[in-house]
Amino acid sequence: MALLGKAAVAMWWSVRPEHRAEFGDWHSHEHFPERMSIPGFRRGSRWSSTTDAESFFVLYELEQYEVLTSKGYLDRLNAPTPWSRKMMPHHLGMVRSQCRIVASFGGGVATSLATIRLSPDIGREAELQAHLSDTLAALAQQPGLTGAHLLLTDTPRTSAPTTEQQIRGKDGAADWIVLLSGYDCDVVERAVGDQLSTGVLCAAGAQNHPTVGRYGLAFTMTPQDMAAI
Repeated sequence: MALLGKAAVAMWWSVRPEHRAEFGDWHSHEHFPERMSIPGFRRGSRWSSTTDAESFFVLYELEQYEVLTSKGYLDRLNAPTPWSRKMMPHHLGMVRSQCRIVASFGGGVATSLATIRLSPDIGREAELQAHLSDTLAALAQQPGLTGAHLLLTDTPRTSAPTTEQQIRGKDGAADWIVLLSGYDCDVVERAVGDQLSTGVLCAAGAQNHPTVGRYGLAFTMTPQDMAAI
């Protein structure tokens, strides 16, 4: 999938089994439509982990970086609905990164996704970014794959804890994020173990021990879908 816009919010968290059904209803029928009604939100997608039954990855794609500090977005973050207030405490281990999209290749929405959270070695940022941009551009064209992207966390300086964050507790944040999507999960997995392996990334300038997640698409929505609601 080609990411829509120049910024994104990338989030990882877990939901215990006893809350999964209500979480899916709330997130699909209230929370996603709410977010897609905010000016500048281009697409939302929710992904279920294929290795951990409790874990999710959610991505909101934004037209511009400035959407992160827009009144429309902050008003929603600071005025959660009653249902949101009920569900937010069940977002466990939240990692939430406000990002700039620095490289995005491919097109369409696929069913399989790998996320890699990593950090550059000090002084090797430019080297690692150049390596990843070249690698991702090539991967996006391979059979079985559809999209390859690099996001860099850039938390707005004016960012302060919102009401939603206060309900959840302290959120973590990623640093650099690689997203690799495809229609063949085996091809995605091979790329993670080969071109995007820990050894290759470290040789290119990344710190050791990146965090890898593997997901399948659960739900996606754009503002255009709102007309049918």
